[in-house]
Amino acid sequence: MTVTAVPITTRKDWSTDQEVRWCPGCGDYSILAALQSLLPDLGVRRENTVFVSGIGCASRFPYYMNTYGLHTIHGRAPAIATGLATSRPDLDVWVICGDGDALSIGGNHLIHALRRNVNVNILMFNNQIYGLTKGQYSPTSEPGKITKSTPFGSLDHPFNPVSLAIGAEASFVARTHDMDRAHMQETFRRAHEHHGASFVEVYQNCNVFNDGIFSTITAKENRASMLIPLTDGEQIRFGENREFGVTQLGDGQLKVVEVASVDEQSILIHDSHVDNPALAFALSHLATGVTMPTPIGVFRDVVRPEYGDQMNAQLSDAQAKRGAGDLATLFRTLPSWEIE
Repeated sequence: MTVTAVPITTRKDWSTDQEVRWCPGCGDYSILAALQSLLPDLGVRRENTVFVSGIGCASRFPYYMNTYGLHTIHGRAPAIATGLATSRPDLDVWVICGDGDALSIGGNHLIHALRRNVNVNILMFNNQIYGLTKGQYSPTSEPGKITKSTPFGSLDHPFNPVSLAIGAEASFVARTHDMDRAHMQETFRRAHEHHGASFVEVYQNCNVFNDGIFSTITAKENRASMLIPLTDGEQIRFGENREFGVTQLGDGQLKVVEVASVDEQSILIHDSHVDNPALAFALSHLATGVTMPTPIGVFRDVVRPEYGDQMNAQLSDAQAKRGAGDLATLFRTLPSWEIE
């Protein structure tokens, strides 16, 4: 079989002629631009790329990508993407979802796609609100959030999406934000290079219903002191002069400290490739809200068997041993019974 070179493309080749219709100033625009600009560098073909979405503002994404796309139903994008990725392992499958879409009605589908390690790239846009349906609280909204559906304040304890993904044994888990295109692109690149299920939480501003919810940590003037970069092989340090660091206490908890006040050797060195998820999980809980210094980058990137590879190998092995299947015979094998 002759393998032809991947055509050279530009962002324009990956963009459709559809008018992009999000609210002016929405963070989705910057995420779209970052991905459209990155894809030409990934060495992939448009005809082998599929975007699958559910319901919500983020789910318009497939309309704006000049690839194959499926705009599916609320919360079910990971399930549909699972079927596609396992039956067509030659495809690059991306799942675009929001925090309400993925973590409310879609929570079950999300965790099973992650635990199975299906070869899909899941980008979850987290704006801590339901935007499309006009401002109800979501599974990631903070306690006390006053919205149209919680006029006296939300009583719900929110999900931490990164913790949830690590708890579901996802093999790749990361966080980025819509105010830094370079960081988004590098994070998306690593997610794409990972063989298995990748999950990326993207902090995304909804300037209509939840404007500025992340500004304490993502505003340009705040990033050095509020974002904790996770870089493999480097100490976990941050600040204008890297004067703060993360250390681990005797009980396993992590703590932000001034580097000058401790033995510098006690500052943790990040390694996303450690199989045990305990430290990655602890890092995901370092910040309990979006007004605290918050880790950003790749939390976990480990090798696990990919579901589609195993499934197709199992089918090939069965066919080699038993020949072509006979559905009628299968229906009549034990245990079965007749009703008189």
